[in-house]
Amino acid sequence: MQPIRTFNVSPSLPKQLEPLRTLAYNLHWDWNVETKDLFRRLDRDLWESTKHNPVLMLGTISQERLQEVAEDDGFLAHMERAANQLDNYLKERTWYRKHRPNPPVPECYAYFSMEFGLTECLPVYSGGLGVLAGDHLKSASDLGLPLVGIGLLYQEGYFSQYLNADGWQQERYPLNDFYNMPLHLERDAKGQELRIAVDYPGRQVYARVWRVQVGIVPLYLLDTNIEPNNAYDQDITDQLYGGDLDMRMHQEIMLGIGGAKMLKALGYQPTAYHMNEGHSAFLALERIRELMQEKGLSYNDAVQVVKASNIFTTHTPVPAGFDLFPADKIMYYVGYYANVFGLSREEFLALGRESTGELQAPFNMATLAIKMAGFVNGVAKLHGVVSRELFQNMWPGLPVTEVPVTSITNGVHARSCVSKPTQELYDRYLGPTWSSARSESSVWSRLDSIPDEEIWRNHDRCRSELIVFVRERLQKYLRERGASPAEITEAQEVLDPGVLTIGFARRFATYKRGTLFLRDVERITRILMDFHNDRLKGGMLGHKKRMVQFVIAGKAHPKDDPGKKVIREIIHFVREHKLGRHIVFIPNYDINVSRMMVSGCDVWLNTPRRPREASGTSGMKASMNGLLNLSILDGWWDEADYVRTGWPIGNGEVYDDPNYQDEIEANALYDLLEQEVIPLFYDRDEEGIPRKWVARSKDAVRLNCPHFNTARMVREYAERAYFAASDRYGAIVENQYQSAQELAKWKKRVFEQWYDLKIEDIDIAEPGDLLVNQTIPVKARINLAGLTPNDLEVQLYQGAIDASGQIVHGVPVVMNFQGKDNSGLGIYTANVTYTSSGLQGLSLRVLPHNPLLSNPFEMGLILWA
Repeated sequence: MQPIRTFNVSPSLPKQLEPLRTLAYNLHWDWNVETKDLFRRLDRDLWESTKHNPVLMLGTISQERLQEVAEDDGFLAHMERAANQLDNYLKERTWYRKHRPNPPVPECYAYFSMEFGLTECLPVYSGGLGVLAGDHLKSASDLGLPLVGIGLLYQEGYFSQYLNADGWQQERYPLNDFYNMPLHLERDAKGQELRIAVDYPGRQVYARVWRVQVGIVPLYLLDTNIEPNNAYDQDITDQLYGGDLDMRMHQEIMLGIGGAKMLKALGYQPTAYHMNEGHSAFLALERIRELMQEKGLSYNDAVQVVKASNIFTTHTPVPAGFDLFPADKIMYYVGYYANVFGLSREEFLALGRESTGELQAPFNMATLAIKMAGFVNGVAKLHGVVSRELFQNMWPGLPVTEVPVTSITNGVHARSCVSKPTQELYDRYLGPTWSSARSESSVWSRLDSIPDEEIWRNHDRCRSELIVFVRERLQKYLRERGASPAEITEAQEVLDPGVLTIGFARRFATYKRGTLFLRDVERITRILMDFHNDRLKGGMLGHKKRMVQFVIAGKAHPKDDPGKKVIREIIHFVREHKLGRHIVFIPNYDINVSRMMVSGCDVWLNTPRRPREASGTSGMKASMNGLLNLSILDGWWDEADYVRTGWPIGNGEVYDDPNYQDEIEANALYDLLEQEVIPLFYDRDEEGIPRKWVARSKDAVRLNCPHFNTARMVREYAERAYFAASDRYGAIVENQYQSAQELAKWKKRVFEQWYDLKIEDIDIAEPGDLLVNQTIPVKARINLAGLTPNDLEVQLYQGAIDASGQIVHGVPVVMNFQGKDNSGLGIYTANVTYTSSGLQGLSLRVLPHNPLLSNPFEMGLILWA
């Protein structure tokens, strides 16, 4: 029955408990142990049943219990401590103010992402991309950055996973009750819901705005599930990564274009726009339109402003991972921007194509993002290499090593992923700053002061808590599935709290090879069941301690049947070989399951096909908890100290034959388990402590925690991207966008004259045979073709020669302009030296030069000798 009126009913709290409301609505509680303990103390069972949702908890707890704790001095004192911690936190975010005391304009960094994984009770994330985005906001808050997040609020979020009796993944889509979540509905000056309107073909779609407060950082989420939108449009913010290509287009329009409109409606004037993946790239179109129609700029002028202040982070290591749309769909949905811009159909579509000649190519959202960004990065050093290879065709003639795609390695938010007892241990011995301390900090030398016994007992406790958690979750899942009493009873006995526990948890895609460790049935069974084999041979009961067990979790995308088959293969393997006590699959992987696993396992396993893992972050979380990684050299692990903090599987080889690769790497995994991992874990002294294992565990924390940390990562984004983009923005918009107009005119002039440039001759003074460190004078004469010396940078390019006769890993040397000769040619000179022997090469190139360019290759122009 339709209601005649609706009401939002808020919890009724006794006056002395009002601080609970403030604490509940700021997600600082998610990474503050004191506040989490407070809500757990309020009602432990309710805290668990609400999936750690303090807002829902306050709305459903009995008034009797509230009145009881309102008269409890101990609880009130606890609440006061938590409230004071939040107050102090909000006032003391000083890193930004210290490192950016006088920005040229008031700064705001807008961070766009399709998903945000912040906490279990806000299920608007699917996996690593979202959790990375959530951790980005948390560290931005810790550092005091003037950053705002922009995303979509999904009514059904990402699916809830369960397995049928055959082990096949099924999906449920429980509805999110926004009014019982830590969300604020934004309102305008008149107290009405703040709404924005976005143009779609033949209609406008409206969205209201919700805010999640993440420390000092607001995250704004758009919600289209409102009237007067039709049923289809209400479903735009229904499911994350659900629906067909048209629904994906609708979502990305709402995120990029709607997000830009929302920022304006909220009164923000960002100086930097950060696109976390290409989903939000349409924001560039809306920014250009706004500058043209509201500021009176030309299309080319507006593009300069947008490029100066846009930042793009790619997380995709393969071309198939990019969002591609057919040309006709692009023109149907956003083609009206072409008319506003004064561009032809092909000129407009070229914004999403590598080159203007690709008339049949689809529209690539990553290409649009790159063309409209002044800073582009991958998410690990190896991923930066892969990305430069992926995008090199956008810069013809440029060596792949110089393609302007850099890398900022991902990290994780330490206070969000390190278990409570381990945090308390670190706080006690390292001090409270460990969670954001740099690698060179003296904090990390204090790890040696933690007694091995204390570290090991703490980890034993975490492993035991994980096993209790797994047993309870498995029993709950089996009851819901209608399993037999025998199956439910058996679930009470899975895993052993004293056994080496290996964790594997991630999205189930085929390239992640979730069944690689099961490839040799006899060998993996022998590894798992060492005790039973030894006992059959007359071995002693003590050999039980050499057993191994696996805890596995993860979801496959609802449309990824090959990924679902991998999950089913694991379930069938376990049943067929009666290994249910030793290999356990936990259904419905989420942030809470992840936190239990990365703290309670002993080893973290990762087996992707190199180089398909852009970064990976679960192994970073494991390291922070003292776990050792056992992984293919891909993503972040390729740049970690994988000798002292775990084990590499292989040496970073890339294979043409995947079956051969699987055979080689599965055997390498078994060898490591049998010869190194298991012996090290079970090598105990008379006190039962594995001293060598603990030493390596300390190294895992010392070497990985400070670097693979979003505190470092967000500092790096600030120092390399946000500050620079804001500086460029400030320079380019001053004096009513005068610099933008001048830059656009300058680019037009350079483009017109570029192909008349000519390198007339190069004079190299020395003969062909040289000595190391011998100086070589070089002089060049260049026909400037109407351009000025200030418009250009002339460089010598030197480096070793490879087998194909090409210069590799070249180094540029800037040449100095010495004036013009009698014929009007520009004279340039420089000296070069070679610091190593062998066959070396030298070339010369000319690049555009303007201090307002984000990089020398921005225009895609380069002239080689």
